Amino acid sequence: MIGTGARLLAAVAFSLALAGCSTLRSSCHDPAPYTEAKSIPPLRIPPGLEAPDTRGALRIPELNEPAPPPRKRGDKCLDEPPPYSTPKPVPPQA
Repeated sequence: MIGTGARLLAAVAFSLALAGCSTLRSSCHDPAPYTEAKSIPPLRIPPGLEAPDTRGALRIPELNEPAPPPRKRGDKCLDEPPPYSTPKPVPPQA
């Protein structure tokens, strides 16, 4: 039989091994696969067939904004948006 100490040691080793696996994943600074996605031309319907009803189809508009500034390797990953705060209004002087 395995003793309590050995079980505890095995559980700790297993936990450390699982925690170490997170370092094998790619960094948030690496390009994501979806950034290379390309649009495809619309569906071509062969002669003699009816086109599908696309009135409810999702239309993605063109993005006409500049690209965000590149992130450096040492920058922190943004897992959540940066904090947003507004300055407190200055009281009017009498």
